[in-house]
Amino acid sequence: MAIVKKSIKKVEPKNEASTTTKKKLINAISQEKGIHPNDVRHVIQAFLDKMTDSLKQGDRLEFRDFGVFEVVERKQKIGRNPKRADEPIIIPARNAVKFTPGKKMRELVESK
Repeated sequence: MAIVKKSIKKVEPKNEASTTTKKKLINAISQEKGIHPNDVRHVIQAFLDKMTDSLKQGDRLEFRDFGVFEVVERKQKIGRNPKRADEPIIIPARNAVKFTPGKKMRELVESK
């Protein structure tokens, strides 16, 4: 008896959004504004680094019409292991970044 292996090819639905990577963003801005990609890369990385540093310090970042980034504390909660449902697992409290879209962004995304 012969074994036949079939290759599985992932087909993305046409209505699904694609992923925009930092590299794609850099190239798009570079072409649109006529700026060298390395210059755009440095500015974007510096922006992301400053955002991360601000959030690390507990600051709130507000960008009008875009949205707000802030650090919130997630409360301790009890989780369950599906294999051992009778044994609760305590998930400790932790800090997390919360994003709230601004009015303009929310309207643009909802009208899609």
